[in-house]
Amino acid sequence: MDQLLAIRVFARVVEAGAFTRAADSLDMPLATVSKLVRLLEQHLGVKLLQRTTRRVTVTPDGAAYYERTSRVLKELEDIDTGFASAHQRPRGRLRIDIGSANASCVLIPALPDFIARYPDIRVDLGVSDRQVDLIGENVDCVVRGGNADELSLVARPLGRASWVTCATRDYLKQHGRLTHPDQLKSGHRIVSYVSARTGRVMPMRFQKGSERLEIGSLQGMGVNESNAHVAAGLAGLGVIQTFSFAAKDAIARGELLPILSTWQPDPYPFFLVYPPDRHMSHRLRVFIEWATERFAHKFDRAT
Repeated sequence: MDQLLAIRVFARVVEAGAFTRAADSLDMPLATVSKLVRLLEQHLGVKLLQRTTRRVTVTPDGAAYYERTSRVLKELEDIDTGFASAHQRPRGRLRIDIGSANASCVLIPALPDFIARYPDIRVDLGVSDRQVDLIGENVDCVVRGGNADELSLVARPLGRASWVTCATRDYLKQHGRLTHPDQLKSGHRIVSYVSARTGRVMPMRFQKGSERLEIGSLQGMGVNESNAHVAAGLAGLGVIQTFSFAAKDAIARGELLPILSTWQPDPYPFFLVYPPDRHMSHRLRVFIEWATERFAHKFDRAT
């Protein structure tokens, strides 16, 4: 048995929560993954994992073994990365997942600079507003907004994006200008953003001084993809509330007009999320440094 390989495989099963997902992320046959874990258990003389048809759970001995070996694996990873960084240019495949508006408005326009700096890195970009499983889907990092509440992952703050509420000139001529958010409840159409992860309508939020308001789904429509959400606003289908960077060009061209500008909700935080450091390749390290700098120019400030 290759004990180091078996330990790495065991750690990935723990992190992925399933043998199948661990095998996929390691690009190894499922039978090999299962065999290595079984041989490791025989070598140690303890049960590390409890297997059922639906899930894998870690035994108390398995949890203790994972905690101690993960430190060893991290040290080995740091040693390897240090030598590789000193003698080689970063290379290989880097899988990134990002929301549609961030991809179109921030990341993709900036990628020529990253590729020019690191021509040996192949970027595979997944663009969607759904939430991916980094370990199970073998993704190196994702850009996510909201609360960084996944304790098993590392979240690097990128900054906060401000909001804008807007509509087309023709729409406002037809339905009237607004001076207070409550006016949206009478005679106006709202194009709501629907979470691709939960299916829930995201309410419009407004704040002016100490006064806070939320307006949920009213007459109008819902869209679950951020670029399509802005497109619906441009089509005159109703009032939208979106990130300022997503609507900036359309506003500059006069295609969308900002409204209720004195009612500004709190900026929305974004994070670069990736697995713990011991999985970090040289190519991921340089991307994290580059992306942190690049997003800071687009967002209000890092937090």
